[in-house]
Amino acid sequence: MPPRSARLEVLIPFILVTLIWGSTWLVIRDQLAVVPPSWSVCYRFLVAGVVVLGWAIARGDGLRLPASGVLFAACLGIAQFVLNFNFVYRAELHITSGVVAVVYALLLVPNAILARLFLGQRMGRQLIVGSVVAMAGVALLFIHEARLSTAGTGAALIGIGTAALGVLAASTANVMQATRWAKAYPMSTALGWAMLIGAGVDAAFAWSTAGPPVFEMRWSYLGGILYLGVLGSALTFTIYYQLIRLIGPAKAAYTSVLIPVIAMLLSTIFEGYRWSLLAGGGAVLVIAGLVIALRARRPNR
Repeated sequence: MPPRSARLEVLIPFILVTLIWGSTWLVIRDQLAVVPPSWSVCYRFLVAGVVVLGWAIARGDGLRLPASGVLFAACLGIAQFVLNFNFVYRAELHITSGVVAVVYALLLVPNAILARLFLGQRMGRQLIVGSVVAMAGVALLFIHEARLSTAGTGAALIGIGTAALGVLAASTANVMQATRWAKAYPMSTALGWAMLIGAGVDAAFAWSTAGPPVFEMRWSYLGGILYLGVLGSALTFTIYYQLIRLIGPAKAAYTSVLIPVIAMLLSTIFEGYRWSLLAGGGAVLVIAGLVIALRARRPNR
């Protein structure tokens, strides 16, 4: 058993990331009104990038990166802050936020596979058992959400497929953070530039597909951009990427396994979400698998 300080070093950021990201699904849903999704993604990471680079200056990390660092930031930005989030926002045009959150819970699978292939990190027996239990819970949640979905079969398949592509893009970015390439640069500097590069590519994509910038002067939209940019991106990605370097991509991905449960709890409070035995059983299995997996030793490096 690791010492208490080591457990808290993992547990506190884990809880913060899970709670904040679990709440972002409701905010993203509110963003899908007047502004095209790609412009909303652009605004989100423009705010986030400025905040993270401000933090880099305050920490004394500076703003400069060598050419190799700029290349890393560009690759990270395109994978995480362009492909991933454009897929997320578009998936919510076809299926409910609950279904999208459940699809993203599968992030554990590609994270574990890519970590094994590119980082040599193995999943121990206890981590595998926990993953199987948690995935069984995710399956129950998925069935429950699919039954509630009012989208037709075609729209549901498009939404799920789009979300799955986002999962692959996010997993690629996650594994990048655990490489020696990532550790060669100050995290705040590289992350801040990755967000701004991503915002620039998002803007180019949005302009080419949806036309000139569109902005909605609605308080909930403005507040949503700030919430998603500052808390849902600048703070959480800084914490999450540090968590990846500490415990590896596979175990860090358990945040995505627990997030649908948090999202459903918040939906219960704010949207009148009604639980069923299927959803309750899925939530219990997810939490049980989480406990089993996080008590496992760190993956071999």
